[in-house]
Amino acid sequence: MNLPILIKRPAMIQKRVLDGVRYLTEQRMLFIGLSVLLSLALIGPIGSLFVDVTLHRPLSGAFSAPPSSTLPLGTDTQGRNILAVIVAGVPISLRVAFLAGSLGLAIGAVLGFVAGYVGGVVDTVIRTVSDVLITIPTILILVVFAVSIKGLLSADAMAITIALMAWMGPARVIRSQVLTLREKAYVAVSKASGMNDFEVMWKELLPNMLPFLAASFVNAVIIAVLSSVGLQALGLGPTDAPTMGMTIHWALDHGAVLSGMWWWWLPPLTVIVILFIGLYLVATGLDEIANPRIGNSS
Repeated sequence: MNLPILIKRPAMIQKRVLDGVRYLTEQRMLFIGLSVLLSLALIGPIGSLFVDVTLHRPLSGAFSAPPSSTLPLGTDTQGRNILAVIVAGVPISLRVAFLAGSLGLAIGAVLGFVAGYVGGVVDTVIRTVSDVLITIPTILILVVFAVSIKGLLSADAMAITIALMAWMGPARVIRSQVLTLREKAYVAVSKASGMNDFEVMWKELLPNMLPFLAASFVNAVIIAVLSSVGLQALGLGPTDAPTMGMTIHWALDHGAVLSGMWWWWLPPLTVIVILFIGLYLVATGLDEIANPRIGNSS
């Protein structure tokens, strides 16, 4: 056993971690945005240690109770504890958004890489389908689909449904980048060295596309948030899940705004706004990495 190597390895790992943390702190927008998203992600795990999340169900407490020392965010007209709704619902809302964004990016990345690299008839077909679908309002298709299966739409099923309508943007962006990168000299050298097309895409193009893929992922998540909240606010989401969109729907449906029950609709709306701020900051930070001139000009 080589002890010097074993001793050096933890030190090398620690150095890489510190370098990564130092790099993140230098990218202020990205660091703040990731911190905001991490804070939202911790609401569920940490909040459940102090709040009984089962109180998010109807008939769990007094009806229409305003905020107090025992009920920090009050209850709604059905007796749901709003603080428990937030703690239980934020993780579900984040899961829907990030699952839809991940699936949408995965579909778009595969189609974009294939269209941009292969070209020809394949590129024409993928580009035509993408151009046609992107002109149709996504929310309209989602509403029609959600209405047709109303009552059967779970949180994960909603994420998959949104993802199937969220791939066109990433596909177009990635295709345009691949069209540019495939003409670079290092691609021709890779082909001459014996790499096949898959190896060229995986080993040469993909590493150079990582900033654009990350930015496309954030944009896909933003679209997923808008789509999911829109559907849920219309009452077309999973009725048994305490998501932020469904909470806003129940608040509007029961006249919380007119009756002055601000503690019902304001907390979920605040979470959504904070989520958008975090995503915007991450997107801005990624733009500064992908286009250094943006950061230098500010």
